[in-house]
Amino acid sequence: MCVVKIFLLTLFLSVVTQGLFSSYNENAAPAVAPVSYYTTSKPQVRWWWFATEIKKSDIKYQLNWVKQMNFGGVEICWLYPLYRYQKMYADKYNRHYPKDTSAQKWLSPEWSAVVAYAKSYADSIGLSCDFTFGSAWIIAATYMDKAHSTQIYGDTNFRQSLTYSWCYPDTQWVINHLDSEAFRIYSEPLVHALSDAMKGSKCALFTDSWEIKLNATNKIWTQGFEKTFRERFGYDIIPYMKAGLDSFPDVRYDYMLLLDDYVTNGYYKPFVEKCRELGVWSKVQCLGAPADVMSLYRLVDIPETEAMLNNPRYGRIVSSSACLASKKLVSSETFTCMYGFPATYLRKEQTADLKMVADALFAQGINHLVYHGMPYNPAGSDTIDFFATTYFGPNGSVTSELPAFNSYVEKVCGIMQQGKTYTDVAVYIPYEDGVMKGAYPPERQRVWVWGEYELRYVYPPQEVEGYHPVWINRSFLEEAKYQNGKLVVGDAQFSTLYCDVEYMDIRALAKVLEFAKQGLPVCMKRQPQQPGYTKSTDYKKMLGELSSLKNVSADFKTVVQHPELIAGDSLPEYWCRVGADGSYYLFLAQPLSKDLKYPIYSGQSIMKQSVFRELTINVKGEIFKRKFEFKPYQSLMVKISPNGKMKFIDIAFIPKEPVVRPHEPQKMNF
Repeated sequence: MCVVKIFLLTLFLSVVTQGLFSSYNENAAPAVAPVSYYTTSKPQVRWWWFATEIKKSDIKYQLNWVKQMNFGGVEICWLYPLYRYQKMYADKYNRHYPKDTSAQKWLSPEWSAVVAYAKSYADSIGLSCDFTFGSAWIIAATYMDKAHSTQIYGDTNFRQSLTYSWCYPDTQWVINHLDSEAFRIYSEPLVHALSDAMKGSKCALFTDSWEIKLNATNKIWTQGFEKTFRERFGYDIIPYMKAGLDSFPDVRYDYMLLLDDYVTNGYYKPFVEKCRELGVWSKVQCLGAPADVMSLYRLVDIPETEAMLNNPRYGRIVSSSACLASKKLVSSETFTCMYGFPATYLRKEQTADLKMVADALFAQGINHLVYHGMPYNPAGSDTIDFFATTYFGPNGSVTSELPAFNSYVEKVCGIMQQGKTYTDVAVYIPYEDGVMKGAYPPERQRVWVWGEYELRYVYPPQEVEGYHPVWINRSFLEEAKYQNGKLVVGDAQFSTLYCDVEYMDIRALAKVLEFAKQGLPVCMKRQPQQPGYTKSTDYKKMLGELSSLKNVSADFKTVVQHPELIAGDSLPEYWCRVGADGSYYLFLAQPLSKDLKYPIYSGQSIMKQSVFRELTINVKGEIFKRKFEFKPYQSLMVKISPNGKMKFIDIAFIPKEPVVRPHEPQKMNF
């Protein structure tokens, strides 16, 4: 179909679907989210700018298309010149990209001017425009000297390079994330170049997930680390570094505690502080960082997860941190390589599959989506794409359904941004277990996944499933208070604390004991051990004192003593928000979205008939028991008003029936 026909069709669909959804009023929260971030709950799309000549006319053309497709905005990410992967493009697509010298030089006045124009034009048509804090997704620059580049113990020649940035063929050097001076050196030229682009409506600066040399996680180093380690822990780490930390879990735990401090103060805090200084929001994916990610996520304005390169259930860690830190918006980089890496079924994506993934994320508390992604294409062209993504563009396979699908996302996100997350049972996250275990087994490792501390595959226990479990970690426990029979922290008020871990930091155990003594019901499924090299003689005594309390038990049902929020066989994944007026909003995800694993297969969402679930919902003593029908491809949104009435909010969106294709990830020669 020609571009003109697609444009007319999508424009018509946009008008029709906007009309359909504007009639929705009585039972739903407004589609425009009343949060202090974006002015709309519509999704954004990441916009890949390859190192070519970026023209104002093409910027205007693409942003108009984004607007017509019912997106709320873009997030610009700057990438390599296309000839960087010439062999891959030629072999796979018979496309040829000769060396291009027309690109605006990275961070030059010409580059700054065209970026500022994109922001200004986006503002003029009501779109948000955010920016990645650098080129590609690892923080690196050509001007980083060796002293401020990534370091690992035992290899003085090591420097991690980045060769797929805008600067190619020049090499960028990854910064030392443990050194705030490295951040300052890196950020100053970039901030200067973006100064005009950050004018106008408030925007966000984005930092992507941690992809520092992952197999060197046990060796990440910086000047003075050994001295600080000795001062804090009272022993010399060097002999253990030489022997390899994999053989010394307790020493590795101490190492990771200090590494957490260095990473937090060397990069994440300076980034957040810089964003505040500039008057922009910080939007960050902390996953993979060698730190307790729940504590990192609390620092940023907009915490962000990623799917499908990560399973959607990981998002509960991000939304839990957001809840405990009173963050209203929880974002996701969405549809990344969902059929496999790289480029599996690129340009053959199916909207039903996209909806299944989106619904899985909503059921983990995600309420803002950034589609991944849309490549820069000149007006009248649609041949450029990025190999690690799904494809959104005029000739994309989902274009005809995109305006209506985006209206669906807008509606659900608008509702799920209301009020605050419902809380009842806090589950202690097994971060200490992950650090003590070390590396994942080979079958669970990927290029971007290395260690158990990353918590990529950690999910709440099944017996707490109906209690809307929210993760909690040591640092949140340390700031919590016990008030009026509840454990209170941020937006959360918990009736019960659930612990099922092999290891627990003594500081966390001290807080659990303190709250239990005050009356908090605590389920301790087993007696944890103390991690770390130096053991306290008080640890065992504290465990004994804890287990002697009447409100502490290994039997969860004995401890909790009140019904679940939702009960029944084969519970769907779900999320609950409580509006400002006391209304409960429950998103019940379509059955096929439950426990999705990367990668999904093309057509995995196919559903030819309704599925029924017998469910009981308990809200403030009101019991609603009924058979819930999940029609093909549909999730449900239930609203329970303060007067005790339950209604279904119409969130229907019916995608085209998907085609089931062979599950054969493509292999590409880079």
